[in-house]
Amino acid sequence: MSDAMPHSTPPRRATLKDVARAAGVSQSTTSRALSGEGYVAPAVRERVVAAAEELGYVAHAMARSLRKQSSRAVGVLVSDLRNTFYADLAAGIANRARKHGYVMMLVDNEGFVEDELSAAKVFVATRAAGVIVTPLSESVPRYLLGQHIPVVEVDRQFAAGVCDGVIIDNASVARRMTDHLIALGHRKIALLIDETEWTTGGERFAGYQSALQDAGLPMEPDLLVPAGWDSKTARKTAIDLLARRDHPTAVFAANNLLAEGVWRAASDLGLRVPDDLSIVSFDDAQWMSMVTPGISAIAQDAVALGEAAMDRLLTRIEDPDAPPRTVVLEAQIRPRGSTAAPRSVGSTTAKA
Repeated sequence: MSDAMPHSTPPRRATLKDVARAAGVSQSTTSRALSGEGYVAPAVRERVVAAAEELGYVAHAMARSLRKQSSRAVGVLVSDLRNTFYADLAAGIANRARKHGYVMMLVDNEGFVEDELSAAKVFVATRAAGVIVTPLSESVPRYLLGQHIPVVEVDRQFAAGVCDGVIIDNASVARRMTDHLIALGHRKIALLIDETEWTTGGERFAGYQSALQDAGLPMEPDLLVPAGWDSKTARKTAIDLLARRDHPTAVFAANNLLAEGVWRAASDLGLRVPDDLSIVSFDDAQWMSMVTPGISAIAQDAVALGEAAMDRLLTRIEDPDAPPRTVVLEAQIRPRGSTAAPRSVGSTTAKA
């Protein structure tokens, strides 16, 4: 004889039919009472709402959106939630969406174009009111627009002039940071970068390059260093770069993950920052103000970027025929202790 207790059947989730039966009205009346769409006598509405609360009934939002051909949900596609930049960006979108009665459906495509397109198809199937995307190509924005789904590209653009965008003035602030290193006396400045094909990497490279050109410095090919997409790969790349006899006196890391790799590589090789090597970063991260010396960084307010993207999407939803607009936000340089004049220039120049 078995000692096992019999399995109990879990309680069934309440349905619209259950609520209608408990309230003593038809299902159509119950639906109107709970959705707020169509007339229902106040006393009947109160009775239906009370029955729904007692039964714990929750409306099927997806079914409702399919009937209405729209929803109060917005799709958000980001590239890598392990990167705090994208997590903060999503938080900004969610905060603004919630204030306007929308919910966020968040997907991390982990940098794969195929996953990005699959997520976009899900957003279309669920009748998302709009989509905010950190795009990997122009295929997803164009696909969504072809499905009549409002789209906002954020952080980078592939479909500028076709759909709305919210970006940072990457070229201008990258130039300012490079100018700072040049003013300190650096002549061998490496740019560690993940890519130069997207607007983010391409514009950061353009800002770096224009600063060198205006200072009369050559653009040395071996100082433009592809460093992968994560801190581990960047660390290995930076070790190879900094182990050279004629290694650069300064490194400009094009994002926070690459900056972490450079900082760890300098420590691995026993290089002192900033005495032996100056380091600056595009993107600030919490650790940069916790190490000694702190890392000078270009700070993008990713939360504000997300809020601005949601604001842009709301405007597009309200006025679908308005011309596409790109909003450009400013970034701030946060000087810390990671830059100084190279040894050959002297040690009296002030640190930044």
